[in-house]
Amino acid sequence: MSHMFAVPSTLYEESWVSFPGLGIGDFSLNNVAFTIFGHDVMWYGVLICLGIILAVVYVGYRASKVGIRFDDILDYTLFAVPLSIVGARLYYVIFYGNYTSFLDMIAIWNGGLAIYGGIIFGALTVLVVAKVKKQNFFKLFDCIAPAVMMAQAIGRWGNFMNGEAFGGIVSESSPLYFMRMGLRNSITAETFGVSNMVYVHPTFFYESLWNVIGFVLINLFYKKKKYHGQILLAYLGWYGFGRTFIEMLRTDSLYIGSSSIRVSSLVGAICVVIIVPLLIILNLEFNKRKERGEIPEWFVPDILYLFGVGARVTNENTPNEEKAAQKDEKEEFGGENIKATDIDFDDNVNSDTNDYDVKVLIDKDIVQSIAPAQKEESEEDSREDTEDNSEEETKEDEHNN
Repeated sequence: MSHMFAVPSTLYEESWVSFPGLGIGDFSLNNVAFTIFGHDVMWYGVLICLGIILAVVYVGYRASKVGIRFDDILDYTLFAVPLSIVGARLYYVIFYGNYTSFLDMIAIWNGGLAIYGGIIFGALTVLVVAKVKKQNFFKLFDCIAPAVMMAQAIGRWGNFMNGEAFGGIVSESSPLYFMRMGLRNSITAETFGVSNMVYVHPTFFYESLWNVIGFVLINLFYKKKKYHGQILLAYLGWYGFGRTFIEMLRTDSLYIGSSSIRVSSLVGAICVVIIVPLLIILNLEFNKRKERGEIPEWFVPDILYLFGVGARVTNENTPNEEKAAQKDEKEEFGGENIKATDIDFDDNVNSDTNDYDVKVLIDKDIVQSIAPAQKEESEEDSREDTEDNSEEETKEDEHNN
């Protein structure tokens, strides 16, 4: 959320909106959701809170799958959320730099939060709390990163309700012309110097949609992650890439000093330049270590481990739970230590029995290659052959005698 209005009283007003390219005519928006005891509750705050609640639920779901209790997630939330708000405000104050008093600096009710500041302070908070709790922060960040994307996607609609965070006027030659948003409020009057409706890029929507797509893709990829921290890097790379270009369309960007460099575009570009090569390097390093047997099947390393930080893990370090699972698996296969990767299924179906021909491989030698029904038929045929041979031998003996 960037600088919204110059005068606090203009926070409470209606915006007129339309999406003619989508067939949506003019309608009005009021940024006040409801009033409690004479105090207005803004849609922006409601949607931010909704995003936070859903994010915490999502993190709890992901964390439960990696052995982290929900109580721990609540502890992280209690520290990270307030400090993220402080960070988002501080980041905005530093780069906006147009405040004359301490009260103005802390008056977030007048607008002025920056997502990158919230991410930085939130990440530092999680890092510290994880250190105190002696939990792997890369594992935590992998749970948190997609949740942040979801919260961002929801929070951007708070910008829509405020009639802010929009882009410049869309030209008819633009491929995004069909997405143009008609908007009229005090911000457009101040930005463009006109009182009538203007047709601008709905950059709030671009970013929300970008985060939704990223959230879906990352969740599809989640089960295939190779190391803790990979999801975090994927999030930073994805969000940074999209924000770099979306920010260039906005009319309310924060700039570095008096330059024309947009802060969010620069930060996003830096994330992409650093993280994309890092993902490639870590993927190659993981594959090399896996081939050398330095990463056991049960072990999921983190980024630091792949860079050689920490003691080397071998099968001798196998946790008790994994040893118990291996013991059960060994007993199930009659004492042979057969891995799941040692079982190959051949799609040859016996039309009479509907059984599959299962080939169990141990040390790459086939030790069994018959289906149960086929085995019984084979034994019966063998007995018949033996009896026939015996009868023939008897007759032959009698003839000789």
